[in-house]
Amino acid sequence: MKTTLNKIRACSPCHEGWTKLLRNLGKTKADDEPLAITTVLDSNGLDDALWCLRAVDGHQREMRLYAVDCARSVQNLMTDARSIAAIDVAEWHADGLATDAELAAARDAAWAAARDAAWAAARGAARDAAWAAARGAAWDAAWAAAWAAARGAAWDAAWAAARDVQADLLRIVCAEIEQRGES
Repeated sequence: MKTTLNKIRACSPCHEGWTKLLRNLGKTKADDEPLAITTVLDSNGLDDALWCLRAVDGHQREMRLYAVDCARSVQNLMTDARSIAAIDVAEWHADGLATDAELAAARDAAWAAARDAAWAAARGAARDAAWAAARGAAWDAAWAAAWAAARGAAWDAAWAAARDVQADLLRIVCAEIEQRGES
C-alpha cells in the first residue's frame, strides 16, 4: 500500500510526526514520490502508519479486513457478545455481505457494550477504593495499590503485545498488495 508525502500533507498531519517522517526520509518537503505505508511504519511507528492510511487511494476492503484482524487478535479479551458480533458484521461488510445500516447498528451496539464495560470498571474501581478506605488498614491500602499496579503492568504488557501483532498484520496486508502489483 502506497501514498505520497503530498497526499499525507493534504491530510494535515501533526507537526511532530510530519517532521520525523521527513527527517527519516532525508527530505525537507513533500513530493509525489510513491511512499510505502511500511516505510511510515518503520520510520514513525504504528500510530502514524495507521493515520497515514487516510492518504491511501483505494484498498478499502483490505483496510477494513485489517481492522477486523486487529480486533480478532484481542477477541479473547471481549466478554460482551455485542462486541464480537460487531467484528463479524464488519468482516461481512468488507466482503459485501452486510449493508451499511447493519454495520452502523453493529457499531452502535459495540459502543454500547464499551460504555457498559467502562461503567462497570468505574463502579468496580470505586467499590474497591471505598472498601479499602472503609477498612482503613495501611496493609489493605498497600495491598490494593500493589494489586492495581500489577493489573496495570499486565494491561501494559497485553497492550504492547497487541500493538506488535497489529504492526505485523499491517506488514502482511501491505506485502499481499505489493505481490498483486498494486500500490
